[in-house]
Amino acid sequence: MSDTAEQEERAAPAGPEAPPAQDEPAEQRDGRSRERRVAALRGARRVLARPGFVTTLRERIALLDGAEELYDLDEPSDMYGNGVVEALEERTAALLGTEAAAFFPTGTMAQQVALRCWAGRTGNPVVALHGLGHPEQHERNAFSRGGGLHPVRLTDAPRPPTADEVRGFEEPFGALMLELPLREAGYLLPTWEELTEVVEAARERDAVVHFDGARLWECTVHFGRPLAEIAGLADSVYVSFYKSLKGYGGGALAGPRTLVEEAKAWRHRYGGQVFQQFPTALSALAGLERELPRLPSYVAHARVVAAALRASLAAAGLPWARVHPAVPHTHEFQVWLPCDPDAASEAALRQAEETGTMLFSQPWDAGGPGIALTEVSVGESGLEWTADDVRAAVADFAARLTA
Repeated sequence: MSDTAEQEERAAPAGPEAPPAQDEPAEQRDGRSRERRVAALRGARRVLARPGFVTTLRERIALLDGAEELYDLDEPSDMYGNGVVEALEERTAALLGTEAAAFFPTGTMAQQVALRCWAGRTGNPVVALHGLGHPEQHERNAFSRGGGLHPVRLTDAPRPPTADEVRGFEEPFGALMLELPLREAGYLLPTWEELTEVVEAARERDAVVHFDGARLWECTVHFGRPLAEIAGLADSVYVSFYKSLKGYGGGALAGPRTLVEEAKAWRHRYGGQVFQQFPTALSALAGLERELPRLPSYVAHARVVAAALRASLAAAGLPWARVHPAVPHTHEFQVWLPCDPDAASEAALRQAEETGTMLFSQPWDAGGPGIALTEVSVGESGLEWTADDVRAAVADFAARLTA
């Protein structure tokens, strides 16, 4: 499941819609399903999380209400990365404990630039990473096609890579890239001890370490460490301003000042030095100020929701139903059900359309023959859900599914 696909969803009129005909072209059918899902999500009274991209332009603009508390609005507007953009970069570097940070319009650009800069310094363009990592799954081979890099997979197993895999890899690499958390495996994180061992194993091989930390912000609960200590393990870190912080877009590359300055030169070459970015920068500052402090509460409540889901799915008599990981590492996790993905999607949509409660708001994919897989995210709206609320919603969903 790609973030891009989810963000390309567009609003549609709310209300029930008949399932598309099965002989409809797959692309058209998928488009109708997305429109229906977004409409259901916008119309639902109760959801576990309501992503910003499904709201209206007016609601998105309202994110900047109170912006005068975030930055002096009487200051000149930004031009090519100064002003409020510089303030955002300084705030990010301070939070991560790095010397500097550079704002980028996309994570694809930021990480390609970061690894390209490291390749020039190490003299080795090989990047060791996980086969389920974002660059391998969702970026159309950007590292090799556009960045002059040579990605190699440490493993494709649905778990974080191990120190033994790093030490025993059969060819030299200049950089180790770790996605924290590993989304495609269920937003999984290693233990703190496992993470430090993996980093040490890379150092033993004279490789630099880069964290794909698009969702690093919510990892502090699992690791029991502050952001700066987590980021301090790596030579460079990428973080996103929209995935968990609800900003309009963009992210930052943080690390040594010399690396960041070089990255800014490549940012210009890649077309990332945008004329004005003050709305996005202000929305990122709003996320850091308002949403970042709430993330630990989302993680804690995700564990309540997950426990209630596990018990309720078992009580509903759905064999092999799984919540993964059983105790979420972040505020997001996976749910696996023994059914056809289209059946699960239809049950979830009808529940939202007919009751106003949307338990499962993300798409359902095929996790294998007769297996449906979706992701669950718990945000501010999810804090209102009690364990009893989850159990009631699961019972209603299961009845629709089995019917």
